[in-house]
Amino acid sequence: MYRFSRALFLEIKDLVDPHPDTSRPEARRIVLTACEATVERLARDRRYFTRPARSLFDEIRHLFPLSQHAHVYFAIERTLELAKVHIQQEYARANEANARCRATTRKGHSCQRTPLPSREYCPSHAHLEEPLPVGAAA
Repeated sequence: MYRFSRALFLEIKDLVDPHPDTSRPEARRIVLTACEATVERLARDRRYFTRPARSLFDEIRHLFPLSQHAHVYFAIERTLELAKVHIQQEYARANEANARCRATTRKGHSCQRTPLPSREYCPSHAHLEEPLPVGAAA
């Protein structure tokens, strides 16, 4: 997730133009911290973080000139969409790795073996898989 927050920061850091009471390095630090926190929350709490781009933009928009707001918002939106796709792929990969065979043993316990790729059963229980209809294979 580090690469998404850093990529976003590198894209928008040169556009920072803070108020006179905030120095440029301090404003960049605020932007970096906000980017990292947003991407981290997106990874941890993706289901309950409905509008991450809007939330991040609202948090840091005061550090950019009005003429750059559209550019900053679209950079945030684009990067967070890429992060969402990556997170979904990682969750799918983790679920695939943790998949278990759907069969039960003779003693009534769940089979602990990993199923065959794109199947529901392990090699020992492959005979339990229902065959595909004749027209579906084509």
